[in-house]
Amino acid sequence: MKSELMRKISDKSAVVGIIGLGYVGLPLAIEFCRAGFQVIGFDLDVEKVDTLTEGKSYIKHIEAERICAITQSFVPTTDFSKLPTADCLIICVPTPLGTHREPDMRFVFDTTKTIEQYLRRGQLISLESTTYPGTTSEDMRAILEKKGLKAGEDFYLAYSPEREDPNNADFSTAIIPKLVGGHTPACLELALALYGSVIEKMVAVSSPSVAEAAKLLENIYRAVNIALVNELKMLFDKMGIDVWDVINAAKTKPFGFQAFYPGPGLGGHCIPIDPFYLTWKAREYAFSTRFIELAGEINSSMPEYVVQKTIAALNARKKPINGAKVLLLGVSYKKNIDDLRESPSLELLEMLITRGAQVDYSDPFFPVLPQTRKHKLAMRSVNLTPQNIKGYDCVLIATDHDDFDYEQMQKHAQLIVDTRGRYPAGANVVKG
Repeated sequence: MKSELMRKISDKSAVVGIIGLGYVGLPLAIEFCRAGFQVIGFDLDVEKVDTLTEGKSYIKHIEAERICAITQSFVPTTDFSKLPTADCLIICVPTPLGTHREPDMRFVFDTTKTIEQYLRRGQLISLESTTYPGTTSEDMRAILEKKGLKAGEDFYLAYSPEREDPNNADFSTAIIPKLVGGHTPACLELALALYGSVIEKMVAVSSPSVAEAAKLLENIYRAVNIALVNELKMLFDKMGIDVWDVINAAKTKPFGFQAFYPGPGLGGHCIPIDPFYLTWKAREYAFSTRFIELAGEINSSMPEYVVQKTIAALNARKKPINGAKVLLLGVSYKKNIDDLRESPSLELLEMLITRGAQVDYSDPFFPVLPQTRKHKLAMRSVNLTPQNIKGYDCVLIATDHDDFDYEQMQKHAQLIVDTRGRYPAGANVVKG
């Protein structure tokens, strides 16, 4: 079985099934199609599947032309009974947090249970979703082996964490080094061959658990360092020091320092969420992950800090927050993308509304604010005309898209609260 699957991967006759066609799965599907594989894309979202079938894209930085170019080799579907037709299955589904910051593994485990229903001998299953160590070789394997098939003998199992950075022109799917951990040496060998067909640099590790832990380390490192600069921002603000000036000075050192930047809170699927997968798992070992917990507390407190800065800035101009007209700029979790996942802007909008402010937002990527799992804000983006800008008591920069006209903003705004370091402090600018 192994040699037959290896032959199929080598001559690209293997059919690749990708489960979950979002920010991770869709770019991966495109790469496999471009490499000459036939790809079946599985997703529960009928609208996504219909859009892709029509050769269109629902992700801003993935142009429709890239979808049109693969229509001959790409079959998007909601029909999971087609799972046995794929030789290799790659799982790219969300792994969010529950209400108490515990891992919400429903999407991974429900997908695994569905695969188990259709699992046939000789298939390779690879998980890409971020998760805690042990998910692949322990939890998933137990589900997949329920009918008697054995991982490493009857089917093959691996973990290879996604490392996507949406809209990063410098690092596309094909050139980001790919970590792979296999449940057995045979699993590893097949997974390396599969991913190596489309990705330039492969990095084999000793087990799926090592790969799972490495992915968490990458994002915990970022979360802790962002928390550090967020805390320093609050301290330096009290000291009358501009944190962006400090960071720019420190990063002139050519070694021993990497610049991280403060903001109104953490967003995206990885950094606000992934650290708590390890925190949760650590409890099995009676271990307290104090750095992770502290970083989470600091980063989670940033929207409240920004709101209090906004209130103070308005009060200094004899304007209470109750009834103040506030325009929030940018609702994406980072600039220049159409991704709302865990965006602190949504928290800011709700906090300001709760305090009685009359709030609007402007974002070229979101003409209408869609509902999310946590937020149901029925709002539309406003145009940034000079007259509109003048009409607000405060403009709050939450996400600094490059499309915004910052010169016009400063010229016409009564007050700007800047959480992204776009402006030096000035007559109408307060660092948030």
